[in-house]
Parts: sequence; structure tokens; C-alpha cells
Amino acid sequence: MSILVTGGTGFIGSRLVNALTKQGETVHILDLAPEHTFRSADPNVRYFSGTITDPVTVERAMTGCDRVFHLAAYARNWAPDERTYHDVNVQGVAVILTVAQKLNVRRIVHTSSNVALGPSNGFQVDEASQRSTQFFTPYEESKYCSEQLVQRYVQSGLDVVIVNPSRVFGPGPLNESNSVTKMIDWYLQGKWRVVLGDGDMVGNYVFVDDLIDGYLRAMNYGKAGERYILGGENVSFNEFFDVLSEVSGRRFRMFHLPARIAQLFARIEEWRSRHLRHYPMITPGWAETFLANWANSCNKAKRNLGYRVTPLRSAFEQTIKWLQEQSASPTVAA
Repeated sequence: MSILVTGGTGFIGSRLVNALTKQGETVHILDLAPEHTFRSADPNVRYFSGTITDPVTVERAMTGCDRVFHLAAYARNWAPDERTYHDVNVQGVAVILTVAQKLNVRRIVHTSSNVALGPSNGFQVDEASQRSTQFFTPYEESKYCSEQLVQRYVQSGLDVVIVNPSRVFGPGPLNESNSVTKMIDWYLQGKWRVVLGDGDMVGNYVFVDDLIDGYLRAMNYGKAGERYILGGENVSFNEFFDVLSEVSGRRFRMFHLPARIAQLFARIEEWRSRHLRHYPMITPGWAETFLANWANSCNKAKRNLGYRVTPLRSAFEQTIKWLQEQSASPTVAA
């Protein structure tokens, strides 16, 4: 039997597909790009073009598969119509799960996010934490709602495991999906000199290789209905850039952008997006997100899945080496 990977041409999805084919698996990819634009030298990869909101397309891609990794989502920072987040990230999940039930799929690994668990307030959030705060963004709300939906399907007998990745970085296309690596690249070039607020806000950062291993472990060892945080180290913005400076040997004077200025800029960007067809650099909701703390514990994944975390310093070294190789190559990731 084959494995379906939705969103299999993206930053994370493409690396997961590569890992699966190295294990000898036959993989179906469902993604938005037209079929004629997809090229794979691996005969064990089949590509299906379409959206996860279309049951006919989903069934066509899922036929012959006994396992599904669901990664496809609307994960951009902004949408012209906020309903897009719910349509793709909740209704699309309903389509995936309904078709999986129909085809008697053995197991699904569903991708949520650490933001669905809510921010931390002086302690590390884990899978048992009860969210007590409002949602900052429609993306965050959609991921929370998708988890509630998954639980209803689990109760009806479908085997679904939930994974909650944190802020992902590492070798891969320098686009919005890999924004942390893009920020690292800009820092190395001296183009990123801003630290938000006082820089003490904590985030959790996961190296992409660890995340891929976590996906595979969730499929093999996860328990239906359970969620697993796939993250890395918890560090503040200040600590992030201090470690990056030490590893890279490049130190730049960083400028702290006051929270009120960041929020004002975000409101201006939002106004431009509504009236000038402008894609905003940041929205007020995402400004609030980055001004909050997001410390997570990965102990459950370590204990139950055998999940391992690459130290941040080592992950930076590998990422910087890859960026340097790309800059020296005629073809640079974009």
C-alpha cells in the first residue's frame, strides 16, 4: 500500500516525501500545483493536483493508500478573505477524514501547530495544558478547531494522531513557510537588525530534520487521539540572535523595536492590505503573537515516540553551512 502526503511539495512536505521514499515507500502527493509542473525522478512518487477541499480529488489521491500524512494548510500570515483559514484548515480536514473513513485508511497523522495550544505564561505548555486565552489570528483559531474536529472522528473509530510543530527552520526554500531560515539568512547578510520589543519573548524552534523524524515516529508509535509537540529548544529573541552570532562569527548591532511601534506598523500594514491590494509584512494578530511567549515541552514526544532534539547551536551550524553552499551555487534557493 502507498502513503498519501498532502502538501507534499512544500518545505516540510517535500522533505517528508524524500524520507519516505528512502525507506522504500510508494508515495502519493496531493498539492495545488498543476500536474504538468511536477517532476520526480523517483518512480515510487505519484503526483495528484488539486485542493483538499474537493472530495473527488482527495479520493483520487488517497485511493490505494493505507496511511496519510496531512500537512496541507493555508498557513500564510494573511488572506484577503479570513474565511479561507476555516475553509482550508477545518473544512479541508473534514474532507480528508471523511474520505479516509470511506477508504478504510489505517492511520492519519494530522498536522496542527503549537499555537493551537496557546501561549505560555511563565511555564512550558505541554499537550495536557488547557488553553485559557483568546486567539490572536484566524490561522491559530483554525488549527485549534481542526483538532476538535479530529477528536470527533477519533471517537467514531478513525485512527488519527495529532502533531504540533513549533517554529520550523533549516535547509529548504527561503519563503514564507521557512521564514525563520529566511531571517537567519538576512541576519548573516547584515539585513536583519531588528529585535521585537525587549527581546525577552520566548519561542520554541524545531530543526526540520527533527520534525521529519517526529512525523515518522508519530505514524509508527503514536496513539490515536493523542497530540505530540514536535519542537526544539525554548529561547528568547535575544538568546536566538546571541547564539546565531556566536555560531556564525558575525555580530551586528541589533535595534529593539518597541511593542507599540510594532503594533502601529502592523495596523498600517493591515489598512494597506484592505485598501491597496497589498500583502502585509505583518498583521496586528501576528504582532500580538510574536509579543507573547510560546515555551513548549517536548517531553511527551521524547518519552512516547523516542523523539530527539538537535541542540540549537548544532542546528544553526547545519543551517548556516547549507546557506553558504546555496550562496556559492549558481542556483540559490528562493
